[in-house]
Amino acid sequence: MSERKIGKAVWWNGKFVAPEEAKTSVFTHTLHYGLGAFEGIRCYKTADGRLAVFRLREHVERFFDSCKIIELKLPFTQTELFNACIETVRRSGLTEGCYLRPLVYIGDGPLGVFPGFNPPVEVAIMTWFWGAYLGQEAKEKGARVKISSFSRGHVNSAMSKGKISGQYITGILAKLEVKRAGYDEALLLDTDGYVAEGSGENIFIVKGKTIKTTSLTSILNGITRATIIEFAREEGYEVIEERFTRDELYCASEAFFTGTAAEITPIREVDNRALGDGCPGPVTQKLWARYSDAIFGRDLRRKEWLTYV
Repeated sequence: MSERKIGKAVWWNGKFVAPEEAKTSVFTHTLHYGLGAFEGIRCYKTADGRLAVFRLREHVERFFDSCKIIELKLPFTQTELFNACIETVRRSGLTEGCYLRPLVYIGDGPLGVFPGFNPPVEVAIMTWFWGAYLGQEAKEKGARVKISSFSRGHVNSAMSKGKISGQYITGILAKLEVKRAGYDEALLLDTDGYVAEGSGENIFIVKGKTIKTTSLTSILNGITRATIIEFAREEGYEVIEERFTRDELYCASEAFFTGTAAEITPIREVDNRALGDGCPGPVTQKLWARYSDAIFGRDLRRKEWLTYV
């Protein structure tokens, strides 16, 4: 992590250690088989100069849901994890904001596929500074996207409601495929051929006063996704949650990704087809302005979404 600005402390199994001391064994079960879960959370320096974590409670709740899905029993309560996130930010030394990564995994124990019914569970929270997820050019001008040959997993093989570590292998392969071809991000279809999501983001398309986003059948229930749906409806747009085809995406006037890391990233091109004018559209810009007001504490109606450090 030499090129990344990381926090000064890692919360690890209930205590704080220096990042270089947060080491795990090569016999760690999750390292071999991928059974773990994580969250991605952002902390911002707000308009009044204070640090605030955005929608922390929702992220902690989803973290526990992920653990329930994969049958890992967290040895901490939601309140303990909530407070640990705040204290990790406080000790990070990252005064301009940061990204938080709570992570749960099976530690050094049985090395067969069967981990046992009470495996050793490890929990860590780390922080680092993370700028524009897909790069500053994509953030400002829109991302170039390619539909990958890899598909999002079937709902009965990939537990789509959890942020499960091993399930991101498909996204990694898709990202490698399209980055090698010169694109910024991959888009995956579901097993029926409908648009699912990016390698780590939800997707929205715009046509007139209608905004569509993939239904939650086969995708992660994104917290940023839910935020944008709320804002869009307040702005008078009809928001439809349903599956849509790749050619409907091609014909959209605008499209954008959402996610905690990606925030709102415009899409200017899909499979070499420009969307609209080939630049961030007015709906995308309006929703980014609403989101920006919320994360930086300027939207006084959304103060409950901010946990100040």
